Amino acid sequence: MKIAISGKGGVGKTTLAATLALLFQQDGSQVIAVDADPDANLASALGIPAEKAAAIVPLAQMKDLIRERTGAEPGSYGAYFRLNPRVSDIPERFCTEHRGVKLLVMGGVKPGGSGCVCPENVLLKNLVNHLLLRPDEVVILDMEAGIEHLSRGTAGSVDAFIVVVEPGSRSFQTALLTRKMAGDLGVGQVLAVGNKITGPADEEFIAAHLGQEIPVIGYIRMDPAVAEADRQGLSLLDVGAAAVEDIRAIYGRLRAMIQLRPAAGAGSAARPGAGAGAGART
Repeated sequence: MKIAISGKGGVGKTTLAATLALLFQQDGSQVIAVDADPDANLASALGIPAEKAAAIVPLAQMKDLIRERTGAEPGSYGAYFRLNPRVSDIPERFCTEHRGVKLLVMGGVKPGGSGCVCPENVLLKNLVNHLLLRPDEVVILDMEAGIEHLSRGTAGSVDAFIVVVEPGSRSFQTALLTRKMAGDLGVGQVLAVGNKITGPADEEFIAAHLGQEIPVIGYIRMDPAVAEADRQGLSLLDVGAAAVEDIRAIYGRLRAMIQLRPAAGAGSAARPGAGAGAGART
């Protein structure tokens, strides 16, 4: 199953993505954690040492690879490029493994004024599509804040979106827009997780504002250990955070959902992404 985790900036989506990845791995799943946020910090949340994380080069910055696979200069404007570049060898070549979790840092959109990034995005989109899974494999995508990634279609092949929200109206707006755009992309499920919960009133507030629109599959308490893990560059599992109990409960619900679904790819042809295809102009 491919699970994309999104939400407004600062709501805690990276912490949730990293902890879920480690929990799936502990229970025997083969896990690929994909950092699709331009402000990449999933490595730190997984507890990867700083010097090892600093050596990781995001795929979106590999100009020679993008040029080779898409046929276009990265950042170019008005160029033809392959819509279906070869990506089958990328996970094996560029993953960084830590505690049994394979991390793939994709990178993302460049700052304003840096030119068209369509060649980069088409490579990333096909890579997500290509990650075909065996029944014991899980892909966790830590998406960038907001909904820009949905407008590019980069995460269109996921099975479920988890939108992390705080007990506040601004994060609800992002969640509802995410649900609408994910539906347009054909994503089967959009789920919500409430974070930074200080008591029952926060849970009731989230349930009242989102419960009729997006199923809420769990709540994560406000926990000082989350900030401590961030300061030390450790995972929540390393610092013994109480919030891990809440994420473990969410993990159990996701695991049950996965077991109820057909095995990925069962009875269907392989998804596209392995060969060079037609050109497009942007």
